[in-house]
Amino acid sequence: MVFNSLAFLIFIALFFPLYFATKGRLRMWVCLLASYVFYGWWDWRFLSLILFSTVLDWWFGVWLTYKDAPEETRAQWKQGSPVLRFFGKTTEAADRLNLSRKAILVSSMVMNLGFLGFFKYFNFFADNFAALVSSFGLTPSWTTLNIILPVGISFYTFQSMSYTIDVYRRQIAWEPSLLRFATFIGFFPQLVAGPIVRAADFLPQMREDKRFSWANFNSGLGRMLWGFFKKVAIADSLAPFVDQVFAEPQAFGSMHLLIGVVFYSFQIYCDFSGYSDIAIGLARMMGFHFPENFRTPYFSKSFSEFWTRWHISLSSWLRDYLYIPLGGNRHGKLATYRNNMLTMLLGGLWHGANWAFVFWGFLHGLYLILQRVISPIWRRLVRLIRLPKLADDAVAVATVYCLTLLAWIFFRSGSIGLAGGDSFATANKIIGGIASLEGFGFEAVVNKFQVIKGALLIGVLLAVEVTNIRFRWNERQVRNPVWRMAAFAGLLWLIAFFGTFGANAFIYFQF
Repeated sequence: MVFNSLAFLIFIALFFPLYFATKGRLRMWVCLLASYVFYGWWDWRFLSLILFSTVLDWWFGVWLTYKDAPEETRAQWKQGSPVLRFFGKTTEAADRLNLSRKAILVSSMVMNLGFLGFFKYFNFFADNFAALVSSFGLTPSWTTLNIILPVGISFYTFQSMSYTIDVYRRQIAWEPSLLRFATFIGFFPQLVAGPIVRAADFLPQMREDKRFSWANFNSGLGRMLWGFFKKVAIADSLAPFVDQVFAEPQAFGSMHLLIGVVFYSFQIYCDFSGYSDIAIGLARMMGFHFPENFRTPYFSKSFSEFWTRWHISLSSWLRDYLYIPLGGNRHGKLATYRNNMLTMLLGGLWHGANWAFVFWGFLHGLYLILQRVISPIWRRLVRLIRLPKLADDAVAVATVYCLTLLAWIFFRSGSIGLAGGDSFATANKIIGGIASLEGFGFEAVVNKFQVIKGALLIGVLLAVEVTNIRFRWNERQVRNPVWRMAAFAGLLWLIAFFGTFGANAFIYFQF
């Protein structure tokens, strides 16, 4: 089920009265079953996958805790709830294997990454292996499996993995309630496209019933409307122009291609951050607080800053569970460069089973390395020529944005590769077309109305984001009824006037 659909509006109208009319375990059951209806609306068969993954990850948490638990605690488990008694006995039997805590953690990660690898990367690696064998003159007989990628598998897999890793590190206690843990994994607002919520942040919030609050309702509704505006009015309005550019890059001039790439940078930002805004708003209306996932990333003055502003839940996950365990920046420059590159390469692969995504990750890894090399030289030059801070910041923001645009070309082309096209050929045609400067004038641009409309919508977005930094519209609309009604009315008018109401799927559903 997608947020921008009639089915979701009916679903949410039925869910909220039930949610606030119930308490305790019954409310948890309402939330869990609603989440499974939301997820199963797309394809109910994949409910078995998320159920199996949830139960197994919870059990690994039990097993890791069992290794540390004193005999009295183990005895209490055997007299607890039927679920705990069953898993307590199962854990006792499994512990006869005498595995270390590290081996248990590795088993959990192999299971999670095995599921993710099979559904998301099996055909990718199989096809590349067949191509490698063919390069040696052999002709492998290979039939690609028709594997459907379950929506949201990348997100809930990383979420459940973080729980097991944190229990292993003894940073959080295991969750005794399987019902609560299943609700944490399957919680519908962020289930399909994030943000990736950590157990340490969310599970404690689930241990008490949340009362209805008008402050939370107003704040959450405002956040949802802003998310719908970014998705339905901006991202979906830019999509036709972008799709045309990437489908036939050879048919357009330099300016048209450049506008298409710029539009894509805002399409993916508004599409993905719009989903995050709706998820955060829904959770807030229910009484929960999710971490921010985007903070005006295109105003970043460095690539390290960019990754603290873009898809924050994923970048912080990669930092805490990959970059730092690899050594972070603790073992010298070369090791830091290696760790930056490995993290970004795997981050690129996480986005999709195509080499264009890996290359996108490579570019960002390269940017992070070059930033470390060039920054000291640039700082000395700025002091030497006495460049004003405003000009220094403007140069930095423009440089980061332009290089990010270059990387986005490969990212968007990777989606073409997932659909069976040639991703690198598409990217090369676009880059070559822009660099040729043929038709580098607005008169050569096709569909000028779409360009003007897109530019206007991007202007509204930037105006709100820039002024919000100073005037805090998001806080004023909660406190002041006049601001609130004006903001809600303005957003509803913009959505109705500029919106595209075709229930277009969010871009990150394919990842």
